[in-house]
Amino acid sequence: MDIRQLRYFVAIAEEGSLSAAAQRVNVAQPSLSQHVIALERELDVTLLDRSPRGVTLTQSGEVLLSHAHEVIAALDRARDAVRQSGSEPQGAVSFGLPSSIAMVLSVPLAETVRLELPKVKLRAIDAMSGFIKDWLDGQTVDLGILYDIGTVRHLNHRQLMTEELHFFSAPDAWPFESSPGSPVPVSELPQVELVLPSPQHGLRVMIDRSIKPTGVSLNIATEMDGLGHIKTMVARGSGYTILAPAAAIDYVERGELIMAPIVEPRLVRPVYLVRNPAKPVTRASQEVERITLEVIRDLLARGIWQAFDPKSDAAE
Repeated sequence: MDIRQLRYFVAIAEEGSLSAAAQRVNVAQPSLSQHVIALERELDVTLLDRSPRGVTLTQSGEVLLSHAHEVIAALDRARDAVRQSGSEPQGAVSFGLPSSIAMVLSVPLAETVRLELPKVKLRAIDAMSGFIKDWLDGQTVDLGILYDIGTVRHLNHRQLMTEELHFFSAPDAWPFESSPGSPVPVSELPQVELVLPSPQHGLRVMIDRSIKPTGVSLNIATEMDGLGHIKTMVARGSGYTILAPAAAIDYVERGELIMAPIVEPRLVRPVYLVRNPAKPVTRASQEVERITLEVIRDLLARGIWQAFDPKSDAAE
């Protein structure tokens, strides 16, 4: 069995006629028939039901067709990747980003890719972590950033950093006796009405998991999955929330929110860059990954993205 035979077989299956398939692949019909017969002999099955009205696939033919599509597509991708390897990176790269990270990363990443890779079209998709996991599994995106890799350990991943979650309040609604912005012990969180994402949201899963060992019961007054809506509600003094600093840096810089570290214990979450090893790696996606790491290092160095290296002393 070779790739030429598979291409001929796919043409016959899709056309439903040997004569039409012969015209499509520009091969004489008797020669095309011989290729199919050779396949059937090699596999020891009947692939086609032949009739005066044309041909239809047998059950064995249906099985071969599904695999033939995969093999041909993989070969075409490999050919394209090799052709691009020695040339300027080009093509589309899809990147799934959680909303809280898209807030700080998507714009500088897109600007840098546009500057350094003019022939690459970056598609940065802002979505919940659950969707990004599904897209990575389904090979819909080339790259993704995730917080929890418990269900996707079969994918290639590298830890980028560790984020520390903070408590957020409107400036004129600080609820504790301590001065605004002072560290907030977990034991004091039940005093306030929190606005948090719903239980299936990645951030909420992480918060619930971290709080559970402390025995503290949070007072969750409102559940809301829209990050922008959460920040707006808290800025109006209608509750408080727990977020990573990067998710609300815009509101903090405008003076609409103040943030404070949460302590005893600290609430931290790892950040991973993920790709599916089953999806072919293009030169363009490799370059976007490289630029992503450079942009993140710059954001961390300038304090725009507040996080720390998990290998540093700060993580201990």
